[in-house]
Amino acid sequence: MFDDHTVLALAIVNLLGVLGIIVWHLQGRDRPTARLIVQIVFFVAMTVAMMSSGIMPYRVYGAGAAGGGSFPGTSARVLWWVHLAWASIGFVRLYIVLDRRPQEARLIQDLIVAAVYLGVTLSIVGFVFGAPIGTLVATSGLVAIIVGLALQNTLGDLFSGVALTLGRPFTIGDWIQLGDGTEGRVVETNWRSTHVLTPAHNIVVLPNSALAKVTLTNLTRPDESHLLVLPLRIAATHRPSLVAEVIVTALKTCKGIVQDPQPIVAVKGMDAIGIEVELQFRVPHPADRVPARNGVIDVVYEQCAANGLEFAPPPQSYLYPWVGMALGRTMPSPER
Repeated sequence: MFDDHTVLALAIVNLLGVLGIIVWHLQGRDRPTARLIVQIVFFVAMTVAMMSSGIMPYRVYGAGAAGGGSFPGTSARVLWWVHLAWASIGFVRLYIVLDRRPQEARLIQDLIVAAVYLGVTLSIVGFVFGAPIGTLVATSGLVAIIVGLALQNTLGDLFSGVALTLGRPFTIGDWIQLGDGTEGRVVETNWRSTHVLTPAHNIVVLPNSALAKVTLTNLTRPDESHLLVLPLRIAATHRPSLVAEVIVTALKTCKGIVQDPQPIVAVKGMDAIGIEVELQFRVPHPADRVPARNGVIDVVYEQCAANGLEFAPPPQSYLYPWVGMALGRTMPSPER
């Protein structure tokens, strides 16, 4: 049996623990600072009341021990450990913040919170209920191995998600392209998968374990402008410098492309039939590639027709003369 002072102290600890939980919930998620203050105040009050009764929450008491081993003592110590965990978690959520890196901060917070919950759970099992922690840890380790083997794909996605979060090869809103040709804007990412909105307006769900193994190109870094290359063959009836000058003039009039840096026309080669040129220009965003390419082709065609430049057939037509003859009969000559 235990004296009246111990009974009163344990009753106060249990009452404070229950009131602390109620007040904590009433504060709401939008007031993290107030929640933390409430947790600290109730935790300190519970600690003072428990220490005054001579009951230590970190000491193992037998079933017949005075105070600590009774039902009020057990519940008081469980509530004390719970409030300790919540106060620690509130501190972590409020003060562990990485400026301009919210994903990394959230990941670190979640890992610390998981460690706090695990440590408090083991402490309650060991100190309050007197279970052998060593045996429990060994058993849980064996169970963890079995579960890990059964969930190795899910765990692979989980750890790959952690690696992607820390490495930050992309963020939500970035336009990415994978080695298999899949591309689109990242609209959601979590520990298991990444969701990409494709140009066809479909959502592609990519497991993080697979995403971590493929070649990934972030098209929005260092900025969202994207380079396009358009090859052309112009009939070799004019000087290459004149051909380049005409096409550059056409590119300067295009409104759908970036003019700084300026577009480039590179003469790649020349034969008896045609001059190979390559148009290099940037578009403001990867999603603008199709309309920008169409606009450039239209403007270049018009400018070439106005300056008497004709398009040359592809080199493959030399191997099959009838193809070149067919192209020559069907291709209209630009208006002079």
